[in-house]
Amino acid sequence: MTVIVLSNCPTGLRGYLTRWLLEVSPGVFVGNPSFRIRDALWSEVQQYARDGRALLTYTTDTEQGYTFETHDHHWQPADHEGITLIHRPTEQPTTPARTPPRKGWSTTAKRRRYSR
Repeated sequence: MTVIVLSNCPTGLRGYLTRWLLEVSPGVFVGNPSFRIRDALWSEVQQYARDGRALLTYTTDTEQGYTFETHDHHWQPADHEGITLIHRPTEQPTTPARTPPRKGWSTTAKRRRYSR
């Protein structure tokens, strides 16, 4: 079984994939093509995806029973002792922009000062 997931790809590429695979949801293609057809489809996806992202998953003779490949994806497959895992890059936490402290007395301090 082969699954191809496209994000932000041209419509023509989706039409090309429907020749060989069934589109079960927008951008999700499922089928059972031969090895040669699968490689041809994946090379077309890589060539015509432009700024879009693509993910290919297919069955193999591994411990997991499948493997996957990515194209222009932030998450990358990584081999860990024979098991393929997804490596998600850590995102730097965004800190809100701090406003510089105001100079002078605060409103509360001014009230206390005048109330004495």
